[in-house]
Amino acid sequence: MSVENPQSQGMSYAQAGVDIEAGDKAVELFAPLAKKATRPEVRGGLGGFAGLFALGTHYKEPLLAASSDGVGTKIDIARQMEIYHTVGLDLVAMVVDDLVVCGAEPLFLQDYISIGHVVPEKVAKLVEGIAEGCVRCGCALLGGETAEHPGLMAPDEFDLAATGVGVVEAADVLGPERVKAGDVCIAMASSGLHSNGYSLARKVLLDMAGLPLDAQVEEFGRTVGEELLEPTHIYAKDCLAVMAEAQVHTFCHVTGGGLAGNLARVIPDGLTVDLDRATWNPGAVFRVIQKEGRVERADMEQTFNMGVGMVAVVAPEDVDRAMAVLTARHIDSWVLGEVRVAEDASAPRATLRGNHPRF
Repeated sequence: MSVENPQSQGMSYAQAGVDIEAGDKAVELFAPLAKKATRPEVRGGLGGFAGLFALGTHYKEPLLAASSDGVGTKIDIARQMEIYHTVGLDLVAMVVDDLVVCGAEPLFLQDYISIGHVVPEKVAKLVEGIAEGCVRCGCALLGGETAEHPGLMAPDEFDLAATGVGVVEAADVLGPERVKAGDVCIAMASSGLHSNGYSLARKVLLDMAGLPLDAQVEEFGRTVGEELLEPTHIYAKDCLAVMAEAQVHTFCHVTGGGLAGNLARVIPDGLTVDLDRATWNPGAVFRVIQKEGRVERADMEQTFNMGVGMVAVVAPEDVDRAMAVLTARHIDSWVLGEVRVAEDASAPRATLRGNHPRF
């Protein structure tokens, strides 16, 4: 049984909240940006149902590596500040820097943007950042999806995710099985919080401290929002450059879980590494969060990278060579500690010891 409403009219997709024309306009705006993020192996163009990539025949035994990730609640800072391209860089970093841990060269990436209401210029800015990130790490932006979710997300809300694929020769795969006693852990400095721990950072700085995003903070030398939106450094090319010149046994991408927690994932049974806090000072953002939130050191170190974004585990004879490569690439690096045989089989595989000189 149906009840007629004389004032009712036929419903359309646009009236339901999905604007196909706006979506088409967004594609028109970001297509030239996306086309810049390519590689010679890409076949076809944007707009197909699937992206095509020719792997090539010069590999002996190629293994494909895949990684998926997002940006987390850092998205909310971008939303409030209406600055969108930087989280695109974050997205690429989170994906490709996981790929390179096993020695894989990033080949291509596909993104997924979910959004409450498509504003073409906003979507174009998101893709601009993603495309720029792909260019920085040498991978192709092979395609993606933009999904409008009216009723599920507020009009100004959005989220990002991506999957990246890389390649590594089977004989060259890096990992715990290559790590030996005597290997040296080299830290690569982070650019800030990167893309982890933002739920705690937002709670402390915005709620507990009551700081608006446009507040100038002396320790930061800029506003709260600018500090929180600092893009994640993309280490992929830096790591590949070190691999080309030094004997690297594995890398460790320092994300959720912190430095010791992530490094433990690449240290094999029977070995351990003591990480010396005295070798570096965490940046101002970490000091301010700890002070304003009265956050325990253990929580800080399990939540944030504390100033270390990537770690290379290298043969001891190649430490100087590896660090010279990083210096040439303008990456601040230092020796964190040395892998040794564990005295106790139940001991943690990675432990932070000592104190930072200034923290």
